[in-house]
Amino acid sequence: MTTQQAMQAVENIMIEVTKSDVKTLQDASRHILSAGGKRVRPRLVMLAYSALGGTDYIYAAPPAAAIELVHTASVVHDDINDHGVVRRGRPSVNAIWGRTFALLTGDFLFTKVYELMAPYKDLNIDLAEATVALVEGETLQAAAVKENNFTREIYHQIIERKTAALFKAAACIGAKLAHADQTIVEALGQYGYSIGLAFQIVDDILDLTADSAQLGKTSGIDLAQGRGYVAAYSHNGHQAAGVAEVVVEEADPMMSIKQRLLQGDAISEARMQARGLAQAAIAYLDVLPESQAKHELIELANMVVDRDH
Repeated sequence: MTTQQAMQAVENIMIEVTKSDVKTLQDASRHILSAGGKRVRPRLVMLAYSALGGTDYIYAAPPAAAIELVHTASVVHDDINDHGVVRRGRPSVNAIWGRTFALLTGDFLFTKVYELMAPYKDLNIDLAEATVALVEGETLQAAAVKENNFTREIYHQIIERKTAALFKAAACIGAKLAHADQTIVEALGQYGYSIGLAFQIVDDILDLTADSAQLGKTSGIDLAQGRGYVAAYSHNGHQAAGVAEVVVEEADPMMSIKQRLLQGDAISEARMQARGLAQAAIAYLDVLPESQAKHELIELANMVVDRDH
C-alpha cells in the first residue's frame, strides 16, 4: 500500500467514525474534515510505522485518525476562542453553526478519539499525555495574553505543549505500532517533537506575513491577540512597538503591526530557528534503515519549514 492509500484509509475512518443521527454534529464534523488540511500528524504516524517495517495499514490507520481528530477538535475550539471565521479555506464551524454548536462539535470529535483508540491499550497513554499537554499549552497561552506576559520563554513553553507534544506522540505511536525498540521510539519522538516546534514557529510567521486566502484560515489572529513568535520577541524588546499597544492605538491594527514588525529581525530569526529544528529532526532519522518512508519523513521535515500556508 502506498502512502496515498494509507492516508485515504485514515480519511475513510474519520468519515465513518463521525457518523451520527444527530444531524448537526455529523454535518459540522464532516464540514471541517472534508475541508482537508495538511494531515501532517497522521502522515507522521503512517510514515514512522512504514519506515520501521510496518505493513498493516488498516491496523495503523485508526490511531493516525485519532491523532488528526484531536487536532481537528482543537482547531474547532480555537475558532471559538479566537472568533475565527475561516478555517481550511472555508467558513469555520463557529461561523456557520455558532459558538454553542462549535463547542459541541469539538467535544464530539474529542470523544470519538476514545472509540478509535480503545483497542490500542497503552498507546492511549501516549495520546492522553499529548492531549493534556495541548490543553495546558492553550491555557498557558491564554493566561500569558491576559497578563500581558508573553515572553520568549513562555512562548517556547506554550508551543512545546500545544503543538510539539502531539507531533511527538504521532511519531512515537507510529514506531510503537511497528514494535520498535525504545531507543528508536525515543529517536522518532525527538524527530516529531522537533518538527512540531518548527511547524508552530512557521505558522506564527505566516500569521504575520500571509493573508487569509493563502492560509486558509483567518490571518493575524495570534498577532492581534498578542500571541505567536513575533509577539513574544516584541515583548522581549526585539521590536520597538508593543503589540498590545499597537492594537489599541491603530485604526487598522493588523496592517500597522505587520508593517512595523516586518522592519525588524524577528521573522528572519524565527525562520532560522525553524530550519535548525528541521535539520535536527532529520538527524534523528539516522536510526532508521534506508527506505521510501524514511525519505518521505525527510521531505516532511523540509515541507514544514518551506511551506507558504
